[in-house]
Amino acid sequence: MFRDDLPRVAGDNIEAKYTVMAGHPIDPNHAESWLRIEQLIAQFKSADAYLISAPMWNLSVPYALKYYIDCIVQPSYTFRYNEVGQVVPLVVGKKMLCVTSRGGDYSPGTPSHPYDFQEPYLRGIFGFIGITDINFIHAQTMDITAQMRESSLAAAIDEARALAAAPDWSAPL
Repeated sequence: MFRDDLPRVAGDNIEAKYTVMAGHPIDPNHAESWLRIEQLIAQFKSADAYLISAPMWNLSVPYALKYYIDCIVQPSYTFRYNEVGQVVPLVVGKKMLCVTSRGGDYSPGTPSHPYDFQEPYLRGIFGFIGITDINFIHAQTMDITAQMRESSLAAAIDEARALAAAPDWSAPL
């Protein structure tokens, strides 16, 4: 994500977005600009499963991931509103694995848990578009001591191996 030159969700693309939301065709002057967003959405929707690997930055996700999410979460592409204004997700039946690294321990029951905006955000935004089968593997306490970092990393690797061996995540034959 950091190497990709993602399209801006501003200027012409904001105008194109609101044009699409209103059910009108995109103005030819905005079509080229909007095409890159449509390509990202098509690429995203074509996957059967998703892997997000992201560190916790300032209690949430890195800006590059947020920027990508801003590109792909678009009305009439990944969600729509029904006649009474309720969200209808358009990306359903897919799985997601989020592997994160965190400097401290943000597990439920810890003093830092209320500051975990990363997992709730990812669950929320992807649930909004229909991806609700989401697993998380957190490598936590990465910034405390070398021993804690090594132990946490080993535990996360073991968790990933166990998940990969589970029937729901095994590769099709």
